[in-house]
Amino acid sequence: MKKILIIDDEEKLRSLMARIIGLEGFEVIEAGDCKSGLKKIEQHTFDVVLCDVKLPDGNGVDLTIAIKEKSPQTEVILLTAYGNIPDGVQAIKNGAFDYIVKGDDNNKIIPLLHRAIEKGNLTKRIAQLEAKLEDKLSFDGIIGDSKSLLQSINLAKKVAPTDTTVLLTGETGTGKEVFAAAIHQSSPRKHQNFVAINCSAFSHDLLESEMFGHLAGSFTGATKDKKGLFEEANGGTIFLDEVGEMALDLQAKLLRVIENGEFLKVGENKPTKVDVRIIAATNRDLPKEIESGHFRQDLFYRLSVFQIQLPALRERVPDIEPLAKHFLNFFALKTNKKIKTLSDEFVQLLKLHTWPGNIRELKNVLERSVILETETILTTDCLPMEIQQLKTSDTSGESPVLSAFSLASAEKIHIQKVLNYTNHNKTETAKLLNIALTTLYRKLEEYKIS
Repeated sequence: MKKILIIDDEEKLRSLMARIIGLEGFEVIEAGDCKSGLKKIEQHTFDVVLCDVKLPDGNGVDLTIAIKEKSPQTEVILLTAYGNIPDGVQAIKNGAFDYIVKGDDNNKIIPLLHRAIEKGNLTKRIAQLEAKLEDKLSFDGIIGDSKSLLQSINLAKKVAPTDTTVLLTGETGTGKEVFAAAIHQSSPRKHQNFVAINCSAFSHDLLESEMFGHLAGSFTGATKDKKGLFEEANGGTIFLDEVGEMALDLQAKLLRVIENGEFLKVGENKPTKVDVRIIAATNRDLPKEIESGHFRQDLFYRLSVFQIQLPALRERVPDIEPLAKHFLNFFALKTNKKIKTLSDEFVQLLKLHTWPGNIRELKNVLERSVILETETILTTDCLPMEIQQLKTSDTSGESPVLSAFSLASAEKIHIQKVLNYTNHNKTETAKLLNIALTTLYRKLEEYKIS
């Protein structure tokens, strides 16, 4: 039942209004002045407060501020015997939902209450969604508790409250953007923009325009001025993914932003100032890129003030099952399927796979499996063939899980993993296994690996 508070010093009018509103199915509580009204708000949660403007110990217009401070999601409707425009304007500025004249607008009160409640419900829903989004973008939204992951999270939490530039390194698909968003969300800049750009997704000229903006007429097709992402992120955080792909001249521009907080738009001579925190990420070995002349050493030192290495999924095997369950729930809901869990054998095969594509690959595998599955439990038949092939044949009567840990099974699985890694290049596979090519062919025949 929705709860309404009426604050009015005219007892007869207040009681009449309470009866009318109560007949509409609302729970009504009464107060005769500001002090008792605020006390009621401390004791109860109200959906709407109907408040007289003229009260013995204060003014309803000013009281609105105190009500919204104590209960931001409560809507306030002010009632006055003599309406005037300045009071009405100030009431709305103070957070009131509406400002109406007593007597003339009695027939409007009930519909107005319903509209105020609808707005309050919407405000609550938005607050809930924002809280969920905040949780998702925070460190609490990162799934897993393996030692290597927790070490990375611990470092990220320490640097988050600062303005220090962060460099996230690790293989593709390890969740670098998730970490960048969590760092931003845990920083003093969290109420400002978080802007992400993949530096490998644009050509040289387009990347420069996207990052720094351009003036109209600066190049063919530039019909109007355009703000760059650094300007969009002003006051907040910009995430530069795959920064190792950036051309050398753009690296020089980026260095200037880090050192001076300014840059030149394409076609402009006057620098633009920004206050932006930079988080960069790469899957490249930047020191090697420096040696080969593809990356600036001075930029590397500026970006890597605080470097965090994100572990590959194969280094955090205990996290595979909770991640898989998370993706299962997500895709089951998305595809409207009633798949509840994963079979033990399904989980075991996931743990045996090397995951060269890391979390992104695992997510894709779970999406595919959910689409293919027709029962309420995910089975190995839904897995891609290269993962199914990790399953050993059970000739001894042992369960598939136990047979997977026999010495021969382990060797077969390892050979299969390396074959998958080299795209079935047998010469390269033999070299990585440190065995002769003839030995590899013998083992392929022995284990019936195609």
